Amino acid sequence: QLQLVESGGGLVQPGGSLRLSCSVADGFSFDYSAIGWFRQAPGKEREGISCISNSGGSTYYIDSVKGRFTISRDNDNDMAYLQMNNLQPEDTAVYFCASDPVVYSVQSQCVPPLFHNWGRGTQVTVSS
Repeated sequence: QLQLVESGGGLVQPGGSLRLSCSVADGFSFDYSAIGWFRQAPGKEREGISCISNSGGSTYYIDSVKGRFTISRDNDNDMAYLQMNNLQPEDTAVYFCASDPVVYSVQSQCVPPLFHNWGRGTQVTVSS
């Protein structure tokens, strides 16, 4: 099973920025997989916030992050990123990256049950 590792979380003030990274364990690749970023705040369900197709040509963003977050991927180096700008306290959550080779439409399939390879998450806290 593909092993993913998130990094880049931390504590940031409102209006600040963070860049999350998602890497793949040695010997694995997610060239042919869609990648998603998900988050889970305390007491809330995990939600899909952004997904990107295997080629990078199609992306999806949940309304609450549109215009603030940007998803990208580097297939040559098996990396994925989530650039988060203008962070707000409501963005506080554990952020996870996930991949799946069977997700074909990131527009309609950026939901946790459809992704089967997950990282352990990285904490993002937005507070003054």
